[in-house]
Amino acid sequence: MYNIPTKVMESTCIQGIFVFSLTIYFVAQFHLSMKQLVLTSFFLLSVFHCLAQEKLLSLDGTFQNNNLVVYNPPQSDGFGFCVTKVLVNGEILPAAIQSAHFEINFQLFQLKVGENVFVVLEHAVGCQPRFMNPEILLPKSTFRCTSISADKTGMIKWTTADEAGSLDFIIEQYRWNRWVEAGQVKGNGTKQSNAYNFQITPHSGKNQIRVSQVDNTGEKRSSQIVFFNSGQTSLKISPTKVRDNLYFKAGSKEMKTKFEVYDAYGNLLKVGFASMVDCTNLVSGVYFINFDNQTEKFIKIAE
Repeated sequence: MYNIPTKVMESTCIQGIFVFSLTIYFVAQFHLSMKQLVLTSFFLLSVFHCLAQEKLLSLDGTFQNNNLVVYNPPQSDGFGFCVTKVLVNGEILPAAIQSAHFEINFQLFQLKVGENVFVVLEHAVGCQPRFMNPEILLPKSTFRCTSISADKTGMIKWTTADEAGSLDFIIEQYRWNRWVEAGQVKGNGTKQSNAYNFQITPHSGKNQIRVSQVDNTGEKRSSQIVFFNSGQTSLKISPTKVRDNLYFKAGSKEMKTKFEVYDAYGNLLKVGFASMVDCTNLVSGVYFINFDNQTEKFIKIAE
């Protein structure tokens, strides 16, 4: 008696049950003769056998005017190569693939830069093809900011053109001597005109805003900078020697603001958006706090 591996046995049983069920259905519906019954069963088993010998490897992204290279090893029995069919957006690649490496030329499918691409490799069991340069389907930051504006409430509006794939726009606000991320908006990724908006929380005085993208190269692409005056009152911290809570105030009124707390060694300890900071878990010592559009020092004292 032959020992059939468990996975193969399970697959054979499932196929057998399904084929048997289909055969009974055909007999009931079409009154097949014995010869027709045997031929039908043989055909169905052949189909499922063929399906069992194929596996799929897929990759999706956006066309960036580059071709995809595939590593195509030999089949496990040494006869022929692993990949048997290549589909691009459901269409068969009309090119030779029986070599150790082959290229998928997307120009054969008349794709435009920024269009979605879905590639499927059908390959034999027992071998594993590989996409050699999958990063070529990752979107690149190519946007051109055609306009950007901001009002005193912090509503940012911008338009773009020439996007070549959907990437997040990072809305950045200049404060504390650096660009700080205020939020993100998903890009449309289309070459025609695109319009976006985002509400930021302004700080007092002059605000500087820009939008940026970072693609897989790690390079940042940014818009021009837009300026506006919020008209908000400058904040102060109180007290400067703290036992429990530190408050942000405009005059005598507590106000919410974005903040960061650092220790004397430059380690970031707390971040948030609130009208006060709980300092009860800080040890005694000197600390620095970024808030509103300024940086101040405070001292935590013992209870």
